Amino acid sequence: MKISKRKSEHIRIVMEKDVGFKGKTSGFERYELVHCALPEINVEDISTEIQFLNKNLSFPLMVSAMTGGYSGAVDINKQLAVACREEGVALGVGSQRQILENSHHLDSYRVVRQTAPDNVIVGNIGAEQVAEIQDISVFQRMVDLIEADALAVHLNPLQEVIQPEGKARFHGVLEGIQQLVRKLDVPIIVKEIGCGISEKVARVLVDVGVDYIDVAGAGGTSWAGIESYRNHDNALALRFWDWGIPTVESLEMISRIPGARAIASGGIDNGVIMAKALALGAELCSAALPFLIALMKKNVNGLVDLLRAWRRELRTAMFLTGCPKIKDLQREGVIIRWDSMRESRT
Repeated sequence: MKISKRKSEHIRIVMEKDVGFKGKTSGFERYELVHCALPEINVEDISTEIQFLNKNLSFPLMVSAMTGGYSGAVDINKQLAVACREEGVALGVGSQRQILENSHHLDSYRVVRQTAPDNVIVGNIGAEQVAEIQDISVFQRMVDLIEADALAVHLNPLQEVIQPEGKARFHGVLEGIQQLVRKLDVPIIVKEIGCGISEKVARVLVDVGVDYIDVAGAGGTSWAGIESYRNHDNALALRFWDWGIPTVESLEMISRIPGARAIASGGIDNGVIMAKALALGAELCSAALPFLIALMKKNVNGLVDLLRAWRRELRTAMFLTGCPKIKDLQREGVIIRWDSMRESRT
């Protein structure tokens, strides 16, 4: 099956089917932000702004990689870029693997930078393609096509082993990532797509010079679930529907690694959850499906409204924890594990 057809199928499935985790959560419900009844700040003095990849964001969010590489993606990506431009957040494109197959749908990627010329834009390529790296100029072309501020390499071993046309060839991925780190002129982000990243893997990635690790933990969208709707023999996909490390567990593990910089995704679905993720050590949060649903059901205005709601929720959580700036969410005592809170009361 052509990559372009597969991409359009993925969009159709996530819009029509429930592809969330069934028996596992991202873990944020186990934590509580500690209410501060005496914040000693005015709500209007709170700043949600950060710098990411040397550009200003209105709040620490990236609308994550969704699509690209087929005709319908042009309009989706343009509207995503409009919303991100309006609200000053980062945007990641879907896998740019299509570029390796042909040049039919390059506009589905170009439109992002054309629409949002000053935003943080992150390119995207899969681990399998990185493992087969021979000519680094192909990856530089992906970066140049959208004038990317960084390139994300997505790790998707579960999806590859389950999807009908998957190859699951991961030998050489780490060496390929190391080449990208050394030879590309932009930072490298390594991200999972819904199964989380362990401490062991994160340490290896930090050692080879990866700039950011996007944990993309279990608890949000299940790619095994998505692929179960594409495969008539779906017993394997159904068995692994809930596979993975919850987002919170990944964040906790990565926080123990000196020099590691984490992006939180996987079950991030509102501004309060964002505040929890930042308090647990993430520098940025990322999400995809909630924004795609808002866009497809309520058009770009609905997406803008959702982004504004998340920012408002994050700002309110900061006020109620006495945190005037994003970095203040990292202070000791801002967040506590719920089971620890219960034990302290007994």
